[in-house]
Amino acid sequence: MTVEIVILAMIAAFLGLRLYSVLGRRAEHEEEPIPGRFEAKPGAPAAPAPRQQADQPATLRPRDANPMLPSIERALRDIAAADRRFDTLAFIEGAKGAYAMVLEAFWRGDREQLAQLTDRDVYEGFCAAIDARVAAGETLDNRLIRIEESTIIGASFVAPIARITVRFHADVAAITRNAEGAVIAGSLDDAIDAHDVWTFSRNVQSAGPEWLLDETDEA
Repeated sequence: MTVEIVILAMIAAFLGLRLYSVLGRRAEHEEEPIPGRFEAKPGAPAAPAPRQQADQPATLRPRDANPMLPSIERALRDIAAADRRFDTLAFIEGAKGAYAMVLEAFWRGDREQLAQLTDRDVYEGFCAAIDARVAAGETLDNRLIRIEESTIIGASFVAPIARITVRFHADVAAITRNAEGAVIAGSLDDAIDAHDVWTFSRNVQSAGPEWLLDETDEA
C-alpha cells in the first residue's frame, strides 16, 4: 500500500467522523504547537492542539487572536479545570466544523443529523423551518464557501454545565428553488455574508465528549 493511499484513507476516515463528538477534546498524543492562525483549509483535518501538562493552564487562544474579556478567560479556565479533556483551540476548530455540518444538514433537510448536533429546542426550530420549506415545495441549494471568522465572545460554567458562545462570519452562496427546480431566489455566483452567534453547551460530568448547539442568533 503506497503512502498516498494511506493518507487518503486517513482523510476519508476523518471526514466520516461526527465533529460534534470532538468539540473541545484534547489531543491524545503529544504534539508540537503550530504557530499562526488555527484555521484549517476547507476539507482538511484540523491540526491537533498541543497537549497540556498537568501544571500548565489550558490554552485560551491563538497567539494572534483578539484579546478575550477577563470574564471569558476565567470561565474557560473553570471549564478546563472541570474537564481535563477541554482545550480552547481544539474547541474553536471543532465549532467551525460543527457550524458547517449543522448548516449543511439544515439545507438538505437532514433531521437525523440535526438531532445529533443540537438540543431539543434548536432542533425543533430547525424542523419547523424545514417543514415550512417542504410545504412550500421549495429546496435550498446553498454552499458554505468559507468561514472568515470564528471568535469566542462568551463563556460560562455553572456546574456541571459549560456553555461557550462563538461568533461566526461566513460567506455563503445561496439559492432557493421551487418544486420544478427553477431558481426563485439567490445566486450561486454571488456570496452573501452570514453573521451568526451560536452557543454550545455540555454537561462536563457526561462520559462522552459531545457538545450540542443549544442557542442560535444573528450577529
